[in-house]
Amino acid sequence: MYISNRHPIAFLRPRVTAVAVALLLLCGCETAGYYTQAATGQWRILASRQPIEDVVAAPGTEEKLQRQLRLVQSIRAYASGELHLPVGRAYGAFVKLDEDFPIWNVLAAPEFSLSPKRWCYPIAGCASYRGYFRKAAAADKAQELLDDGYDVYLGPVPAYSTLGWFDDPVLSSFVNWSPERLAGLLFHELAHRRVYISGDTRFNESFATAVSELALPDWRRRQGLTGVSANARAQALAIRRLMAATRKRLEPIYESGLPDDAKRAQKAATLARMRHCYRRLSADWPNPERYRAYIEKSNNATLALAAEYQSHVPAFRQLYQDSGSWDAFYEATERLGELDKNARKQRLEQLAARYQASSRKVTGPSFDSETCMSAANTPQATGVN
Repeated sequence: MYISNRHPIAFLRPRVTAVAVALLLLCGCETAGYYTQAATGQWRILASRQPIEDVVAAPGTEEKLQRQLRLVQSIRAYASGELHLPVGRAYGAFVKLDEDFPIWNVLAAPEFSLSPKRWCYPIAGCASYRGYFRKAAAADKAQELLDDGYDVYLGPVPAYSTLGWFDDPVLSSFVNWSPERLAGLLFHELAHRRVYISGDTRFNESFATAVSELALPDWRRRQGLTGVSANARAQALAIRRLMAATRKRLEPIYESGLPDDAKRAQKAATLARMRHCYRRLSADWPNPERYRAYIEKSNNATLALAAEYQSHVPAFRQLYQDSGSWDAFYEATERLGELDKNARKQRLEQLAARYQASSRKVTGPSFDSETCMSAANTPQATGVN
């Protein structure tokens, strides 16, 4: 499932998956109000669908929208023909939303933990986010969690997948994205329709992220876009590494036997250090503000979210290399998903270690986030200079 808490988190491949509303309606653990807003919101979107062919052919359709919808059609054809993803009728229709975003997502993590709070649903299992079609309802839930002492992130969701329960449409919230970004989104969402393991958000999101990242180089080449977004991709990778290094610093603090006040102080110092490292990292970027707002408000919830989408990507990259074809890769992924959670985790760690070992022989980052974050005991760690 993929829900895009995109905005500041472009590197999470703009999307964050919502749990299929059909599943939500079966769940007996929430209020009737939650079911009502979920059913109403999803029905409103489904009822507003217009076939892309009709929108493109309509005399009043703007040229830019026509161009973007034709691009969607070509992306769908590539996903089906080259990636062997079960496209079906997904993204074959368009919906113009009344609002900027279809869904608002709430994520939470305890004050001293990077394990996100999870909500459980029938069939889909447990997921680390809660989606609302109304921002006010999402804000109420976020405040409730804040009052309970959680670190919380509330963010807009431009795109989401119903995992094949419905034929998801192209939404006005993302239709005008750049070609590469739009393709990456659709590859990610369609990957959820091919492989989805109940109750393992990190597995599912990392798999879909890997499919998207593995598919994009060839797609860019065919579109004549080679090198167009190289800087943006490098910056996104650098942010991922910085967040991973931050998690690595926080985990032993949270697992220690220190008093809460001491943990709180060290947590604040580590997050301050992350902000300092971001300023160093982005100093020579054309747009150093690109991720600043997100980094400034990062907490356990946002760090946990990044981990959900990225932690197993190296493992899936190695699995793809071992497989030799998309179909073999999907089958190997399904076999991984059949393992019990501990065996699955162990296998993913083995794959990731192989991938990272081979990657280090090829290239290394120009900015070492781990070295920067390891200086967390220096004077800069407690300041915001």
